[in-house]
Amino acid sequence: MPIIKEITIEPNLPSKLLPLLDIAYNLWWTWTPDAIYLFEDMDRECWERVNHNPVALLGTIEQPRLEELSSDEVFLARMEAVKSELDRYLASKTWYHKVKQNEGLIAYFSAEFGLHESLPLYSGGLGILAGDHMKSASDLGLPLVGVGLLYKHGYLTQYLNPDGWQLEKYPANDFYKMPLRPVMQDDGTPLLVDIPIGERTVWARVWDLTVGRVHIYLLDTDVSENSSDDRQITSFLYGGDLETRLKQEIVLGMGGIRALNAMGNCPTVCHMNEGHSAFMAIERLLQVRLSENFDFDQALEVVKSTNIFTTHTPVPAGIDRFPPDLIQRYFKGIVQHLGISMEKFLGLGRINPKDHGELFCMAVLAIKMASQTNGVSKLHGEVSRRMWSAIWPNIPTHEVPITHITNGIHTLGWLSSEMARLYQRYLGSRWIDEPTNHSIWKRVAGIPNFELWRSKERLRDRLISFARYRLKKQLEEKGAPRYKLKEADEVLDPEALTIGFARRFATYKRATLLFKDVERLKRILTNEERPVQIIFAGKAHPKDKDGKELIHKIVQMANLPEFRKHIVFIENYDIEVARFLVQGVDVWLNTPRRPLEASGTSGMKVTANGGINLSILDGWWVEAYNGTNGWAIGAGEEYDDPVYQDEVESRLLYELLENTVVPLFYQRNSQNVPDEWVEMMKNSIQTICPFFNTNRMVEEYSNQFYLPGLYRWELLTKDGWKETKEICNWKRKIYEVWPRVKILKVELPTDDKPKVGDRIPIKVIVDLAGLGPDEVRVEAYIGRFDEFGNLTGGSPLPLLPSGELDGSAHVFTGKILCLSSGRIGFTVRCYPYRIELGHQFELGQLTWWE
Repeated sequence: MPIIKEITIEPNLPSKLLPLLDIAYNLWWTWTPDAIYLFEDMDRECWERVNHNPVALLGTIEQPRLEELSSDEVFLARMEAVKSELDRYLASKTWYHKVKQNEGLIAYFSAEFGLHESLPLYSGGLGILAGDHMKSASDLGLPLVGVGLLYKHGYLTQYLNPDGWQLEKYPANDFYKMPLRPVMQDDGTPLLVDIPIGERTVWARVWDLTVGRVHIYLLDTDVSENSSDDRQITSFLYGGDLETRLKQEIVLGMGGIRALNAMGNCPTVCHMNEGHSAFMAIERLLQVRLSENFDFDQALEVVKSTNIFTTHTPVPAGIDRFPPDLIQRYFKGIVQHLGISMEKFLGLGRINPKDHGELFCMAVLAIKMASQTNGVSKLHGEVSRRMWSAIWPNIPTHEVPITHITNGIHTLGWLSSEMARLYQRYLGSRWIDEPTNHSIWKRVAGIPNFELWRSKERLRDRLISFARYRLKKQLEEKGAPRYKLKEADEVLDPEALTIGFARRFATYKRATLLFKDVERLKRILTNEERPVQIIFAGKAHPKDKDGKELIHKIVQMANLPEFRKHIVFIENYDIEVARFLVQGVDVWLNTPRRPLEASGTSGMKVTANGGINLSILDGWWVEAYNGTNGWAIGAGEEYDDPVYQDEVESRLLYELLENTVVPLFYQRNSQNVPDEWVEMMKNSIQTICPFFNTNRMVEEYSNQFYLPGLYRWELLTKDGWKETKEICNWKRKIYEVWPRVKILKVELPTDDKPKVGDRIPIKVIVDLAGLGPDEVRVEAYIGRFDEFGNLTGGSPLPLLPSGELDGSAHVFTGKILCLSSGRIGFTVRCYPYRIELGHQFELGQLTWWE
């Protein structure tokens, strides 16, 4: 074989157009309409052909056109204005400047990032959420970097055969024509990091993707230093077999930390977005242990106290699990360096470390390696506490240390320019910099109904035009006859009530719930006076036959003569399709099987653009719905029989459409404006937009997790890691003596009959086995009895130390407040406590009165 060297050819831009490169390589342009219009106007046809990729545009556009633009004073003025706005954005003071307390770097790990259609490095909601997290982290000025993988083929490109069955293509990404750059070393060569995978070393190149003020570093194993098999590790997102998935997650987690360190970006706080990146914690353990000569427990204390884990999965089947023998094969050498046994290592990924048959679970590893774990909505937090309660067997489920931070969206990234101009006119400009300010959003009430409605109608027109264009293109690619192409120009009605349903086609999302009663649906859609139409989009996982069957059924229904003009399925759902849908639909339909929707965010995007949600009370909608800002299908019931559930909820859906949604849309005033509908639009915008956005979300992550994590790192490293060593020694003492801690006696008055408002004195004697009273928390645990005689939803009442008896016995006292009449139950519990712990049950030791 001849020696082949790579040559990267840069776009040949005239000197006056060089600022375009700075704009193109910073994804700030994706949420800045003036920047998008700037690229679009250079060559509209080329802009569409390169899938809205400005780097590819600059390298593809013909040289005469570039020369023409370089002498176009109007274009140059527009370019300079956009560049000046980018410079202003990068230099301006941010929210973080106001709250900053400690120095450090936050690293956000995710297997996918959904930032723009020109970067197909995502499959669905997890990636979109990660992308919006990055954009808001930039807006807020956080010292944060993202870490992910750069996939040669990304996720699938969907197309349907003439029968409506999903097929997949996997076009290769050309990284050198995408808005990212390889990270270079001082000698001008690309940065490569070495990653131990089994008994061999795999190399990964590092790429830099700039998103406003923050950077995302992406690892790519398709380099000549690797074997042909290892070059394929980062080939497909969620592709390959179980072993490939394990290798991907080693590269993401362990390789991600090594890449950051190689660039001098040693993170002080690490955030795992799902369990895919949990091996990050293992690499951190290794590095802290070896660099500081710590034992395993000391290294674990440092790493765990500065890790955060966000779980997005409400069902055990959605979690990555690996056979023990596979873990042993790939981590044998690493375990030796950690200084622990293989069984102890496997126990880090097991709910029950002593169960040798239990698979190694990435979510369990992430939970055990993090000081804070959260779900992504209030309901999902409750589901997650039940789902993982066995990790803390002695702790009541509602006190399991898993909290929640509800998801949001990056509002500017999903907002139509039509609505942005309207908000600018009536809300002023502060809503851009303060998207969480409720008082600003209240000004939506002052927008004239006529004007808001006309804006929504223009967005619907744009969606219909886009849907017709895409449908016609789909038919042309299938070789459809001319009359079919002509029909595509006539589908959908720009004035009809338009419903959108677009998401991953998993069976629990019940995409075909609307088709439970076809005749009833037909009457709703084809009413000549009040027509309704539905636009579907979404992909099924390549191995999900049931999901593909849902798509097939929808396409078959859309092809029936009576539905042809009322139902459309748009192929290859991506960010571009999502943008047109969430901006243009009147109603966003969501029909998951509660409680299997962890959060969801597409309905939030619809709201910002004047759409209204019609949804099962699941995920984020449970928190958002107030009776005046949309519609709820049911009242949050959960069913044991899914067939019965589908029957009940499909009927509720039909009744809502027939009796409420459709009549309200077509109830018009003399100016043909549906005033009551517009009032609901306004209620939706005012109540949802200021809360369900990623600026609020990232602020919550910062205040609850990031800033305390930065503080903990500073505390642990101070004075030669003095605090770390003290905490580890304290924990060792706790584990040694805790089996001897006993609640000896509980005293209450026996002759009194307390009334509401009384306080019942309680005295507890505890044998602390030599521990001091400041090293424990003793609590009365008070609640109501359920039908089985168990305490449910109990609340703790702290008891205060009140003296020492002979030996190691200590007295704790308090008073139980009688808040309401009826029978209550109480018990007493004791657990170890230290202020530096991430949460009160971190050690998992809890002694109850027996």
